Amino acid sequence: MALYDRDYNNSTIDTGYIQATEGASVTFMKQTYQLLGASMISSAMGAYLTMPYVEVITQFKWFLFGFVLLMAFFGFNITRKNPILHLTALFVFTFVMGVMLVPLLAMVIGAGNGILIGNAFLMTSVLFGALSLFAINSKSDFSSWGKPLFITMMIIIVASLVNIFILKSPMLHVIVTAGILLLFSIFTIYDTQNIANGAYESPVDAAVSLFLDFFNMFTSILQLLGIMGDD
Repeated sequence: MALYDRDYNNSTIDTGYIQATEGASVTFMKQTYQLLGASMISSAMGAYLTMPYVEVITQFKWFLFGFVLLMAFFGFNITRKNPILHLTALFVFTFVMGVMLVPLLAMVIGAGNGILIGNAFLMTSVLFGALSLFAINSKSDFSSWGKPLFITMMIIIVASLVNIFILKSPMLHVIVTAGILLLFSIFTIYDTQNIANGAYESPVDAAVSLFLDFFNMFTSILQLLGIMGDD
């Protein structure tokens, strides 16, 4: 998978964490978070512009899901050698991710709980920021967490699909949603430290990883808030 094909040998560990001189440059980190902010705007635009077409999006949601999986697993690896195409892929990917949010957002708004969207975004931002600061300042080394996290993610995806198509259990849905929140909270720590360690070739790849962390935490928190509100 392109997002997990990283060279950890580029980082120098000192007492469990990187030596600042060997990690990512300040410019790289700045570009990464600038692209992350732009990606969030792109995703928000995707949701906003396509909100009137919620029924069509719902019908084609599995095609959209397949597209983002192909992009995450293969697309960014293919475009990596062309900076302009790579950047374009980032914004296409995040725009489509925003489109995928439309059915969930429409359901929340339709239930008269639109305020939950703002609350979920605020809670996600606070959690994401706290986890990022922890990762940057921690003296622990999280670089070996990649494979266990990836395996856990595959298990959760399979469990989610089984529940959607076969079991259709509300309780399992809650458990899976909580598991996604926990998983991508840990991914935030893992990805943030790897960015600081210089494990990414380009700010685009780094921004994609952080965007996925934020996006999945946001959707999980929004769903859990809706569940607690009996929606």
